[in-house]
Amino acid sequence: MIKKWYYYSSLIIIITFLTLGFKPFNLETKPWFYAEKTDGSAYIFPSQDKDDYPSSTNLKTPFTGKRLIGFKEAVAFKESQGKYRKVNSIGYMGKYQFGSKTLRAVGVHNDKAFLKDPALQEKAFIALLSKNKWILRREIEKYEGKIINGIEITESGILAAAHLGGAGSVKNFFKNKGNRRFRDAYGTSLRSYMKAFGGYDLSYIEADSNATIND
Repeated sequence: MIKKWYYYSSLIIIITFLTLGFKPFNLETKPWFYAEKTDGSAYIFPSQDKDDYPSSTNLKTPFTGKRLIGFKEAVAFKESQGKYRKVNSIGYMGKYQFGSKTLRAVGVHNDKAFLKDPALQEKAFIALLSKNKWILRREIEKYEGKIINGIEITESGILAAAHLGGAGSVKNFFKNKGNRRFRDAYGTSLRSYMKAFGGYDLSYIEADSNATIND
């Protein structure tokens, strides 16, 4: 009788283990993660909204490599710690800290709606990259790979600097051979952005003078 009891107990344990072991992994059970597709590839990385995180989870910059997705998340973390609804002390908004004038340039006309729409913010960032890539196409062609004022110049570094201070400031940087030190209202320099965000592959971004969120 005891042997039968051991036999059936062991059988139940084995069946339970096998059932749990082959349970399909479901991302929806972990709401603090989300997926995004960029240039045909799928990426999974932590949500940037702190309210999506369990209290025990620490927000850190996700490792996403040297492709476009890595560039986006690195810039976003520097700008806002990746928070879509952040507004800084001088009114710059969202995950990538856009000013109202820049938003109008890429076709966004409602600041409040922009803050509430993560997908719109991602589109605006891509549109701005395309626009700046067009404006700075000659600088990218001429200076990429060169060393200026101790910084190796790359396309992604140039576009990151343009996001910080505008394409005009980047043009002036090169006209002055890197000796003119532009800084934003918080003291962040173009030079630091060129260095920090250099070496990413942004070939997926097409140069487009008329890029908007509707492209």
